[in-house]
Amino acid sequence: MLHKRLLIISAVVAANAAAATYAQQANAGDPSAPSTYADLVRARPPVTDQDINDRPYRIVGEIRAEVRKATIFSRPASRDKVFRELWERARRLGADAVVNAGAGGARVTAMSWGSRRAVGQAVKFLTDAEIAAGQTGEHRPLSTLPNND
Repeated sequence: MLHKRLLIISAVVAANAAAATYAQQANAGDPSAPSTYADLVRARPPVTDQDINDRPYRIVGEIRAEVRKATIFSRPASRDKVFRELWERARRLGADAVVNAGAGGARVTAMSWGSRRAVGQAVKFLTDAEIAAGQTGEHRPLSTLPNND
């Protein structure tokens, strides 16, 4: 009985230590996020945490993703990995890019030693012909991620 309790306490301590390390590494941001249409279409993946205002676009849909660690020893999900997952989902919708992307904080769940949720807006940029015809883009607020989600 005592052995089981010690094992459980050890697991909880290890999980908390892993979560703290994961949160520190996973929340390191990339200060060079694309902020213009030209920068975004050259970026790989074409994902930014900002809005693009120099080229009109249609919102294809709001996308959500969750990136998990398999074990306590797995590398934490970086911002780049989370953004690549958002891009894969947006690409399947026929989008040109993802704007207003954001990722929640790292957390330990019952199914994973570390997890990050992310959201973004999959967008399709208007063509020159559509812009010349007078079509305008659309902008709408994105659902936000709670800090503890």
